[in-house]
Amino acid sequence: MDFLKNFSLEGKVALITGASYGIGYAIAKGYAACGAKIAFCDIKQEFVDKGLESYKNDGIDAHGYVCDVTNEEMVTQTVQKIEQEVGVIDILVNNAGIIKRIPMTEMTAAEFRQVIDVDLNAPFIVSKAVIPSMIKKGHGKIINICSMMSELGRETVSAYAAAKGGLKMLTRNICSEYGEYNIQCNGIGPGYIETPQTAPLRTPEHPFNKFIISKTPAARWGTTEDLMGPAVFLASDASNFVNGHVLYVDGGILAYIGKQPQ
Repeated sequence: MDFLKNFSLEGKVALITGASYGIGYAIAKGYAACGAKIAFCDIKQEFVDKGLESYKNDGIDAHGYVCDVTNEEMVTQTVQKIEQEVGVIDILVNNAGIIKRIPMTEMTAAEFRQVIDVDLNAPFIVSKAVIPSMIKKGHGKIINICSMMSELGRETVSAYAAAKGGLKMLTRNICSEYGEYNIQCNGIGPGYIETPQTAPLRTPEHPFNKFIISKTPAARWGTTEDLMGPAVFLASDASNFVNGHVLYVDGGILAYIGKQPQ
């Protein structure tokens, strides 16, 4: 069916930040399967090298760049290199992020600022760098990896929740400011996902594992593959009239108040 071509990313250039592994890597794999050319960046050469090796093993011809996404000059230079070596960026996924689990009264202002810098300022910086070429090209897709913490609070994540709440509003504002140029900016809010970082929490006996499963109507952790379809949809022409939206891929957590205690 011709309609299915709306989901194709054939010939599109996608930049995914922090995509050497984990969620960003899975999204890049999904894009490559749909025909996109993949560019990714990470903060250290060793991460980029490991990422390139993984992409090669998966049969993906990815282009890797070392870039500190909080450094405006470095981001501008990296985007220019990608435009020269791969092509003008059609799809940007602001995936790079950090979290510091520290009680608010024990967190320093410097630690708070670092989380805000990576999780909120960096998406602003990278988006700002790609938008002018998107305007010239006549289209563009920006996808911000938000979080359920865009909507919810939780102990020890004050900086992360503040950053992700801000990222939700940045998403809406990019939509508001650049929608007339055929640029769609949306967010994905992952639930609790199986990644190497969450592995210690996912043992059957771990209280947090039991807590998450009890709070998730799907009764399981999400996988990185669960994010591929939503990410492809928001990067494709199938979502050309979807703008300023955050798609929560959380197994239903945000819709669920939880079971009544027995």
